[in-house]
Amino acid sequence: MAGELIYAFRVMRLPLLDAGGSSIGRIEDLVAVPGRPKRHGKPASAPRLVGFVASSQQRRIFVNANRVEDLNGDGARLKSWDVDLNPFKPRPGEVLIGQELIDRRIGDETVSDIGLLPASDGRSSWWEIDKVRLARKGSLGRRSSYRLADADEVPGLFDDPTAMEAEAARLRDFHPTDVAAVIRALPDQQRRQLADALDDQRLADVLEELTEEEQVRIVEGLDRERLEGVFDEMEYDDLADLLGQMNAVQQELMLDAMDDEDEEVVRRLLSYEEGTAGGLMTPEVIILGASATVAEALAQVRDPDWVVSIATQIFVCQPPFKTPTGKFLGVVHVQRLLREPPSMELRQLLDDVPVLSADISDHDVAVELASYDLLAIPVCDAAGRLLGAVTVDDVIDRMLGTDWRKRQRRAPGSEPTANPRAR
Repeated sequence: MAGELIYAFRVMRLPLLDAGGSSIGRIEDLVAVPGRPKRHGKPASAPRLVGFVASSQQRRIFVNANRVEDLNGDGARLKSWDVDLNPFKPRPGEVLIGQELIDRRIGDETVSDIGLLPASDGRSSWWEIDKVRLARKGSLGRRSSYRLADADEVPGLFDDPTAMEAEAARLRDFHPTDVAAVIRALPDQQRRQLADALDDQRLADVLEELTEEEQVRIVEGLDRERLEGVFDEMEYDDLADLLGQMNAVQQELMLDAMDDEDEEVVRRLLSYEEGTAGGLMTPEVIILGASATVAEALAQVRDPDWVVSIATQIFVCQPPFKTPTGKFLGVVHVQRLLREPPSMELRQLLDDVPVLSADISDHDVAVELASYDLLAIPVCDAAGRLLGAVTVDDVIDRMLGTDWRKRQRRAPGSEPTANPRAR
């Protein structure tokens, strides 16, 4: 439908279709963000559609616009079969077209519909707000009149969010690495303003893509309540790396903003020397007992919160099943789980893998991972209790050096790459 205008009122109530064309819900509203103003010699950009609010399985969910393969009179068809069923939560800077724009008064006229136009830069595609259908009520019983205006002719279409709220809304589709690149290019004051406009989970994801020095400059400006929310979303090993860049007074202030359990874990990680397996490892891995079944293990692996390097294997231990665990027994890889019956117990599927001590050097960790073609390798204490695991992504981070995240992979000024799964 390249170049074809489609109207928001027509889209609302269309079916939401999976990749095979089967109905899995219904579109209820459309989510848009205002365009960027003209600045630094770059032209202004049009308001953009970022997603759809849909009802599915009795839930009101968000569907990222980048996940929609086709939008026409038959419905909005997804590129894949999987659907994120987390409840929709509006974010600052976002506008619901049906709820907030249609029927909005603009002078003596009313917005009766919004026209969307497909656009592309050759790498990605999106929908822009191109036209606004305006209605004027007739006087003395006359019929209402209508006109079609360009979006930039209707300045009152969007309420005025702060510049950084609007920027945060526009960046919501991008991978955290690309958002980090945008933040890095901002002066300190605007960095903090953009950080304030991001929700806790999004800010945590972005912080993990910045250098520790850049992280410190942002979190120092957050109040205690915000720190608690952001720290709760960050990985323990990234938290420990962040606090490791602070002086003792700053460390204690940050630790004091955590709950008791998180504080205990981070203090334990801070006790390991930098450049060792203990300093690299994460204590958050999938841990089950020997009597757990294949079905239980696969249910854990399906959790989308696990990163890929962790979700490839189950660490089997004696109780307790939180690090430090009881005696470490071995691992079961996902490929093996997929070949066995759901009722089979993990004790029958154990693989032997090398086990590291916490004081082994990061170089030796890399050698072990490469030698055995592993994505994660267990770290145990002298009593054989599992302390955590070192993942290949953390080893690569260390090997690339502290400043690798500052090196840009795109030409300056180019748009970040949209991440169709980001929300």
